[in-house]
Amino acid sequence: MKIGLTFTGYGEKHQNYVKWLKGRDRDIDVIKLTAEGDPQEIRGCDALVLSGGVDIHPALYNGPLVYPKSDQAKGWKRRRDDFERSVFDHAMERDLPILGVCRGLQLINVLLQGTLIQDLGEGDARHESVGDMDRVHPVTLEAGSLLYEIGGRDRGEANSAHHQAIGRLGEGLMVNSRADDGTIEGIEWQDKANKPWMLAVQWHPERMFTNKFPDRHLYAAIRDRFIAEAKQRKS
Repeated sequence: MKIGLTFTGYGEKHQNYVKWLKGRDRDIDVIKLTAEGDPQEIRGCDALVLSGGVDIHPALYNGPLVYPKSDQAKGWKRRRDDFERSVFDHAMERDLPILGVCRGLQLINVLLQGTLIQDLGEGDARHESVGDMDRVHPVTLEAGSLLYEIGGRDRGEANSAHHQAIGRLGEGLMVNSRADDGTIEGIEWQDKANKPWMLAVQWHPERMFTNKFPDRHLYAAIRDRFIAEAKQRKS
């Protein structure tokens, strides 16, 4: 089975995703999808993971080019944005299971006509990483959501490394989790009928796995369900 994984831009961070996705399953190949490649390569895969990374270019959601910390965003990767938009479209056409992580969640939202809060301001102290250290904060899962079904509880602790967040929710989406300050932490389809399986979270389950978080339902359970959906589609 092949999982297409967009390249986060850093080799070590990419390997965190690979280790998390593969686990102990020798039948899983993780295919590195980069902006220098062909987006149609996803057509040879059984599922898609949209990884984390730099801020999405504001042109994708009609946002201003200047915002708090926009100086840090001079590393905007328009080529990556366009590549991943095409990869997402191909995955949707083929009904592939889709998992979004951090930037991946934000990208899915803007591709579905949503917007972003360009900087969380005072909320950065709760959500933005400090150097290489993630923040940690509670999240509440929405009863009746796919994420709630996967996690099996309504509360947990997640890592956090972002200064942007969802503003206006994209078309056809619902919120499945929030931080205590109201920041949207996860999304999925509102009406799941006749749509590919899709889940996206603002935290980094691949680093929760690497750092051996004791609360496994926000990373191990998500990975297991995603892999199960990919295997079901392949069969």
